[in-house]
Amino acid sequence: MSLARDVLEACKSRGLMVATAESCTGGMVAAALTDIAGSSAVVERGFVTYTNAAKREMLKVREATLQAHGAVSEPVAREMAAGAFAHSHAQIAVSITGIAGPGGSEHKPEGRVCFALAMAGAPVTSETVEFGALGRAQVRQAACDHALGLLLRAAQSQP
Repeated sequence: MSLARDVLEACKSRGLMVATAESCTGGMVAAALTDIAGSSAVVERGFVTYTNAAKREMLKVREATLQAHGAVSEPVAREMAAGAFAHSHAQIAVSITGIAGPGGSEHKPEGRVCFALAMAGAPVTSETVEFGALGRAQVRQAACDHALGLLLRAAQSQP
């Protein structure tokens, strides 16, 4: 079974809908889920917010947060997840923002990806994963898989 299929089954059995807020993955999480027939029972919507303007306009990420921390940061990931949750009818929202490469900087290296998860009745959680300089496609796929894992664990934690 695929991770995406596991997410769909876990969410469907619990009556949960999912929203995604994606930057460096460009919609890969939503695509992985919607590649599977029957995903409309679980996937509520996806936001691809590649630019800071899109993050501000679509997810209400604050300019002050972007200025203080940069787009690739846990505070921005948390605001992205909270925004996706608030602007959808989903019970779980996941966000992803990172540096897929090539390149990066001394302070934000290639392969750094920040994730956040928003759910009803729980604080927004976030984490950073250093995938390393695997190459753009591999970082994006690793980030997609990690986000699917977060969704699966979140769904499984629900009654």
